[in-house]
Amino acid sequence: MTGLLSYAAYNPDLAAVNDQTPDKGWLGFYLFSWPTDPSWLYRLTQGVHVTLGVVLVPVLLAKLWSVIPRLFSWPPVRSAAHALDRLSLLLLVGGALFEFVTGLLNIQLHYIFPGSFYTLHFYGAWVFIGAFVVHTAFRIPVMVRALRSRRLRTEMRTSTGATLPEPPDDTGLVSPRPAPATISRRGALGTVGLGSLVLFAVTAGQSIGGSLRRTALLAPHGQEPGGGPDGFQINKTAASVGIRAADIGPQWRLVVRGPGHESVLTRDQVLALPQHEAALPIACVEGWSTADQHWSGVRLRDLAAMAGFTGRAPEVFVESVERGGSFGSTVLRANQVQDPRSLLALRVNGADLSPDHGYPARIIVPANPGVHNTKWVTRLTFGAAS
Repeated sequence: MTGLLSYAAYNPDLAAVNDQTPDKGWLGFYLFSWPTDPSWLYRLTQGVHVTLGVVLVPVLLAKLWSVIPRLFSWPPVRSAAHALDRLSLLLLVGGALFEFVTGLLNIQLHYIFPGSFYTLHFYGAWVFIGAFVVHTAFRIPVMVRALRSRRLRTEMRTSTGATLPEPPDDTGLVSPRPAPATISRRGALGTVGLGSLVLFAVTAGQSIGGSLRRTALLAPHGQEPGGGPDGFQINKTAASVGIRAADIGPQWRLVVRGPGHESVLTRDQVLALPQHEAALPIACVEGWSTADQHWSGVRLRDLAAMAGFTGRAPEVFVESVERGGSFGSTVLRANQVQDPRSLLALRVNGADLSPDHGYPARIIVPANPGVHNTKWVTRLTFGAAS
């Protein structure tokens, strides 16, 4: 659910530049206009998504370990119903492993995929969801019988010495010659739970922030450019996307466009416009987020008025001067433009933006995924979706 929400937060049905998953068709049936309130919404949903994904790794491994004999049962297909069951199992296990592996690589910023992470992870999720539904439907009778066969409390109180093997059945999971138990069911459950707890302790701090950020040993590191007003995490540096000194030097201009209107402004002229402040975090798809940073700049809705929209502001197409990498442009919804906290930010925490944080100007919008808070902005086209 949190993964699907993360996809919705990109507003992929708004414009092609927002959509990293072309031809999604009916898989995007649930999409809705992503809100700007509360401002920490994406920080929460994506933090839960990534933290929970890491925490569930021991659960996934324990589950796979428990059903390994089933994966290699012979003959592989005994009937049409069994063939469908086996196919759902292949897609279920394959989909789960694919999602976990690509997700873990992504949160470490290891983009070694044969294509876009967003496309692969999105379609992989739907493969898993479909297989999970089918597989669960086949397993409901077995699940009900198993849960009714004994009391959980009794099993959890049974010591290792008193732990007996399961009685033989037709699942193929029970060993025909079981060895004496070396761990109780309580011990097995506790081992998995302890593994998940340890992973939670070394992951959650990147989303919670504050002093707990130092405990996030699994968070991507080397992304904090020192201390001072600009000393908070980044993903893309200016150098990594081909930003040259001339692109953000005195020659830089901001172009503000609307139907029949175009204004070209220097940075000093943008600074001369009415300035506003907003305390907003940055939250990224990798699960990390910052505390509220204090941004100042020009409201997007004021720039929309400059472009000729004197009433309610429309969507805006935002373009950057970056030459490489993804998300060099984005489209923001009308509700995002209209929010008084949505800024073309020029300063942060009382100082000019650093080049790595988007100098001369960047977008900052409440509850917006970090990659859509475009840096090094050079053109705003209001009323255009692309």
